[in-house]
Amino acid sequence: MNVFDVIVGDSPVVLAQPHGGTFVPDDVMKRLNPIGQTLSDTDWHIAQLYDGLLNGATVIKSNVHRYVIDANRDPAGASLYPGQNTTTLCPLTDFDGHKIWLAGEAPQEAEIKARCVAYHAPYHDAIAQELLRVKARHGVALLFDCHSIRSDIPFLFDGILPVFNIGTYAGTTCATEIEQTVKACCDAALGFDTVLNERFKGGWTTRNYGQPSLGVHTIQMELAQRAYMDETAPWTYRQGRATRLRLVLAEVLNTLDNLARSGALAKKGV
Repeated sequence: MNVFDVIVGDSPVVLAQPHGGTFVPDDVMKRLNPIGQTLSDTDWHIAQLYDGLLNGATVIKSNVHRYVIDANRDPAGASLYPGQNTTTLCPLTDFDGHKIWLAGEAPQEAEIKARCVAYHAPYHDAIAQELLRVKARHGVALLFDCHSIRSDIPFLFDGILPVFNIGTYAGTTCATEIEQTVKACCDAALGFDTVLNERFKGGWTTRNYGQPSLGVHTIQMELAQRAYMDETAPWTYRQGRATRLRLVLAEVLNTLDNLARSGALAKKGV
């Protein structure tokens, strides 16, 4: 089993997918309790949802489940959202706040570090390499971090989550034109709601790689899963809903591709 897969493309846009993987080593799966073994916090079908939306996009997807190690958390263990409920680098609970490990089986510091070396670091090495390659080719690189989550999770947020949750860490991880372009495309989509930098402001990937002044731009898209699938097991992909959502995502990605290729970002010196 590969820790991650890379599909190399010639677009300035790179798609990162840290939470779609479901691989859990057998010895780790045996230590998860029945709640943990459901893997309910997967970004289900995320690779299928984005497949083919932008010709030439580079795709980097982790195959390892977030319960083994969360590829979108700071490897130093710092919280993304201090003071708010969230899950950690090696989660102890699911998104509903329920424990996921059998008693006495939660990983300790040495094991977490080993998992970082085995799974977290290789995935991020691949992202870093692809961003360097893309920037060398185009003079600019744009990382689009792809996520999805259930719509109603009181442990994490109040109310029903909007379909499109855009995160740029308060506008610091990308040029304003990129943020505005994504929001405009989503705002124009009938039947969907959109927010910018609210509950999901951009995870560690977005914050770590975003260096607009150096020509590397990052943006996170957190989707409410109701827009393309059932939010209860067996987590069925719903083609009709997904088709509508894919049209919007395709417009977003192709518009970003055109923007990056136009030279407008480089001309502004951002």
